[in-house]
Amino acid sequence: MSLIRKTTDKPIWCKLSPNAGDVVCRRQGGGGGGADALVVSNTHPRPQDRHQHLQPAIGNKLGGLSGPGIKPIIVRMVYQCAKAVKIPIIGCGGIVKVEDVVEYMLAGASAVMIGYLIFRNPSGMIAIIDGLEQWCAKRGFARVADLTGAMIDEAPRETYAAAAAPIG
Repeated sequence: MSLIRKTTDKPIWCKLSPNAGDVVCRRQGGGGGGADALVVSNTHPRPQDRHQHLQPAIGNKLGGLSGPGIKPIIVRMVYQCAKAVKIPIIGCGGIVKVEDVVEYMLAGASAVMIGYLIFRNPSGMIAIIDGLEQWCAKRGFARVADLTGAMIDEAPRETYAAAAAPIG
């Protein structure tokens, strides 16, 4: 990363893959090596096969698992990264509704990337933007940016107290 930084003054975003080792070690390299932001994360590898033909569906046999199923894993990664670096984090994976954006931001994301939803419903992005403003206004947040990292510094609670807290 530091070699890239030496060659340009343009913003550099380092995209962390969930597919290699410990995200803690990798994120510190991305944040400390001159990156301006971290993008967390990417699709998770899985075999792509054609059951009826008993052969791989794509050349290298592995494709990517994306969508809502990977969101909990990536929200955890965003949280871990946000606790370790001071550069912006862009959460990426499985966002289909306003509450998904809120989860990412509370975990420490400064922004999110939306792909899955756009393929399924191109106008879904508009609903999320409008809904996010409404969500924040209803809960007293003056700006959407005020959500970023709001749960990071919250003191841990006993399990029973945490489970009894209202959701939403």
